[in-house]
Amino acid sequence: MASRAGPRAAGTDGSDFQHRERVAMHYQMSVTLKYEIKKLIYVHLVLWLLLVAKMSVGHLRLLSHDQVAMPYQWEYPYLLSIVPSLLGLLSFPRNNISYLVLSMISMGLFSIAPLIYGSMEMFPAAQQLYRHGKAYRFLFGFSAVSVMYLVLVLAVQVHAWQLYYSKKLLDSWFTSTQEKKRK
Repeated sequence: MASRAGPRAAGTDGSDFQHRERVAMHYQMSVTLKYEIKKLIYVHLVLWLLLVAKMSVGHLRLLSHDQVAMPYQWEYPYLLSIVPSLLGLLSFPRNNISYLVLSMISMGLFSIAPLIYGSMEMFPAAQQLYRHGKAYRFLFGFSAVSVMYLVLVLAVQVHAWQLYYSKKLLDSWFTSTQEKKRK
């Protein structure tokens, strides 16, 4: 065996690495998917904090009604969308399948469902804005419905990718579990 600074071992040209142990593919995939989901959870956390800040400013009337409008109804149940993200984070350290499944199910209930309701709730205001050019709610001078639709589209993408990666991670964990049972 060669030292770091010394010559290569006698009788080898460096191409004998094929026999060495490697990390199984499902473990590599698990690490990669956990990293991707964590990034999405942090993006979701930023969106969630912005929404909480907007709702707090609206309710506490820290700024005038012209600057920050009162929250839409869909924003209240969407506040619970932090629960699936926390369940997802709790599932990572010990590859807890139950927490990941609960995270995926509650994401549909607490994240996706309020976003669908929000798109329907804001549609008449968006239609009024784009047909007649009239907006009645504002966020710092911008039409509230336009800004909130942008937030809504971003949130849908974050949650859709989160569900996709969670499903792939769940499949990866099941592969690992099935291999252990075979042994």
